[in-house]
Amino acid sequence: MPDPRRRHEEGAALLTVLLLVAVMAVVASTALERVALATRMTGNGGAVDQARAFADAGAEVARLRIGDLVASNPTKMTLQGGWMGTPQTVPVPGGLASVQVTDGGNCFNLNSVVTGESEAALKVRPVGVAQFQALLEALGVDARQAQRAASGLADWIDSDSVPQPGGAEDETYAQAERPYRAANRLMADASELRAVAGITPAIYDLARPWVCALPVADLSPININTLLPDQAPLFAMLLPGKLSVGQARQYLAQRPAEGYGSVPQFWAMTARGGIVPEAGVDQQVKLTTGFFGVTVSVDVGGTQAVERATIDARESPARIVRRSWGAGA
Repeated sequence: MPDPRRRHEEGAALLTVLLLVAVMAVVASTALERVALATRMTGNGGAVDQARAFADAGAEVARLRIGDLVASNPTKMTLQGGWMGTPQTVPVPGGLASVQVTDGGNCFNLNSVVTGESEAALKVRPVGVAQFQALLEALGVDARQAQRAASGLADWIDSDSVPQPGGAEDETYAQAERPYRAANRLMADASELRAVAGITPAIYDLARPWVCALPVADLSPININTLLPDQAPLFAMLLPGKLSVGQARQYLAQRPAEGYGSVPQFWAMTARGGIVPEAGVDQQVKLTTGFFGVTVSVDVGGTQAVERATIDARESPARIVRRSWGAGA
């Protein structure tokens, strides 16, 4: 007769074996999942590196083409030739790249609110501050808010610690939930504007498409031969209180197809309407373009990369002075 205790021991042994098999299955499954994840991550990393390499190559090609474009007519840059804003698609191994070139100087240069030869001696430039305020007002920002934002920007960049009327220095930023200090240097990227007192999220979102941070403290170098009618606020900001956005749009629509041949020729057009620029502003507008913006979008096997570069073409050869990556770059 079978021993009942023996059957009990056999059942316990079987249960133990089943538990061990289940544990081993879970461990094996986890290990395989991690190996698969590591394999995918390695593959994705390689695809991203490849996409970035193609984007870098695209920016370099654009730099050379821009150099040729500027050299073809060093005294005047116009929209002729369809170079601005037109995406150029280029096949690359495993995907496509798209390169788009824009006039990188047709924006408000945030660094123009100061003047100075060194970071230790940056002083407020009233004309630049007034233009930023005028731009914000042209975009629909309340005059008081616009004044506060413009003063805050000047204090953020200038070298001293004395706030402008309505502006802010270290003592203001020290009271923030996470205290910080004013930069007291030129901005490297327009996204820094978010840290400036008086710049609300709504104002930043409104202003971002219209501003830039060029690597110089010059007044915004607006090329009147490439400025589009849709960019009329950038023209109106040059003449605060004298020119509405609607008037600016009309003047831009009247531009000759071949562009203006001289700056006095352009201002003669506004003078006929009784609009005369202040001293200094008349030379702020340009017939040439010194900075170009390049956007390279690459899609390789479903992996996407976007590179944005600023190219300085004021001297030959043109050179890339800034790169950024990502959809929000």
